[in-house]
Amino acid sequence: MANDTSDRILDCAQALMVERGYNAFSYADIAETVKVTKATIHFHFATKAVLAEQVVKRYREGALASLQQLSGQLPEPKARLEAYVQYWKGCISDNKPLCLCALLAAEILTLPDQLKSEVRAFFREVESWLADTLEEGARQGELSLRRSAALEAKALFAVVYGSMLAARMFGDADAFGAVTGDAIACLKVR
Repeated sequence: MANDTSDRILDCAQALMVERGYNAFSYADIAETVKVTKATIHFHFATKAVLAEQVVKRYREGALASLQQLSGQLPEPKARLEAYVQYWKGCISDNKPLCLCALLAAEILTLPDQLKSEVRAFFREVESWLADTLEEGARQGELSLRRSAALEAKALFAVVYGSMLAARMFGDADAFGAVTGDAIACLKVR
């Protein structure tokens, strides 16, 4: 039962962080939604910072597992990149939650240090996956890199996450698809 309660608290905190950001939710909001006392939340998570850190750690681990699964399912690096972009396009089109860490990045200056560390770890891991995928694509002759895989990964990462936020703001998933599609097309061997 305790594990179920902590999972429900984590789920609720994640939903609130996606909806409002870190700075705009409280234990009272969680207690009301999960139907527990604030003391129960404090029993599982001593502080809001500890709770948010656990939310992001769980999110980061799930995202990394999904990226590894994608790598296993799609042997072609180009197809992996396209599937990655399509996932986010679907989230934008269907008005599903965007990347938790992308949303938290907007608040990075006001986040507790341990939460900043988790958000940055997420970004480093995604960039690393992108760099590995790009490097593999270049080795296979499927992708053409104009600079190092690490720099190409940073550029592609910025395109995906920047256009993700802009597309949500303007409600335009097609613009996201066009911008990210162009970025991937520039990497393809002609």
